[in-house]
Amino acid sequence: MPNSLDIAKPPHETRVVVAMSGGVDSSVVAALLKFQGYEVIGVTLQLYDHGAAVHRAGSCCAGQDIHDARRVAEAIGIPHYVLDYESRFRNEVMERFADSYLSGETPIPCVDCNRTVKFRDLLGLARELDADALATGHYVVSKAGPDGHRTLHRAADEGRDQSYFLYATTQDQLDLLRFPLGELPKSRTRELAAELGLAIADKPDSQDICFVPSGRYADVIERLRPGASRPGEVVDLSGQVLGHHDGILRFTVGQRKGIGVAASEALYVVRLDADTARVIVGPRSALATKTVRVRDMNWLGAPLTGDVVDGIEVAARVRSTRAPKPALLRRIGGEWLVELLDAEEGVAPGQACVLYDSARPDARVLGGGIIQPVARVAANPPAAALATGA
Repeated sequence: MPNSLDIAKPPHETRVVVAMSGGVDSSVVAALLKFQGYEVIGVTLQLYDHGAAVHRAGSCCAGQDIHDARRVAEAIGIPHYVLDYESRFRNEVMERFADSYLSGETPIPCVDCNRTVKFRDLLGLARELDADALATGHYVVSKAGPDGHRTLHRAADEGRDQSYFLYATTQDQLDLLRFPLGELPKSRTRELAAELGLAIADKPDSQDICFVPSGRYADVIERLRPGASRPGEVVDLSGQVLGHHDGILRFTVGQRKGIGVAASEALYVVRLDADTARVIVGPRSALATKTVRVRDMNWLGAPLTGDVVDGIEVAARVRSTRAPKPALLRRIGGEWLVELLDAEEGVAPGQACVLYDSARPDARVLGGGIIQPVARVAANPPAAALATGA
């Protein structure tokens, strides 16, 4: 009979590596599994930016967080290892983040981190340790499927659901991963931390991108790519110059504040043109998007065959803070298109478009990819032509 992790072994014969960040969530995972009788090994990834930032996110941390993870491991009686992944993190996450912003995108470094450093490299370590599973503190659910593979689903706590950031998890990775907190609300996790006597029970959650603790993305990018950003023009949808800017990396599609131009109506960033260093602005109506082009699709649903996929019903999520909305998935040749039934505003290239089998709270993740420059529903032909790059 499977144990609580859906593994056909008794807990005391089941070895689990737990990615420990020093935060409440991963600490509770480690403690719960230990007290349930599993053989638990704690691993913390030490990630620094040459001393420029001290940060934490998921299973990556430094400074106080490493100390907290070590304290928890000692308190619950498990071995704990700290691995220096600085160079991997810089190459796989930070460098890509900088290049993406400079190309006019709004990237999600957490996706790259989960896809590479955490799940690819940390899972490799788990296998080297002959572990039966790698457990994390993510709020997402995985279930055993009828074909022997695991499926990924939204968390029970919709406010904490992290499935948007995990869409790029491969099937091979998903089969070894476990998410013990997926069915719990965050409030219960904190209660468990206190009940288990963990010293970090009241520790606040990390809010920012781990290597941008101040939220000042431009400063980090300029440090990674000195002199790469160049000034340019702020123009309206007709191409009229309204002002100037210091670099497109300071803007994102959908942005309203901080554009730096005066106008008789509210203006929003509609598109960023990295080639010309132009920031194109327009009214809110120009942000409406119904067709989303997606690259680097990671598909976790039933296998798709042939070059043409025509009209699979899905629910699409174009921002981590938005709910999935009804859509149709198409694949023509090598191009993936998501047709939204109702237009969305502020769909930004570089963000993820994550697909689910429904809009239900427990919906299954079917896959997703990175949003490319998209066609928009605009109030007049010039706006539509410029917004699509025509």
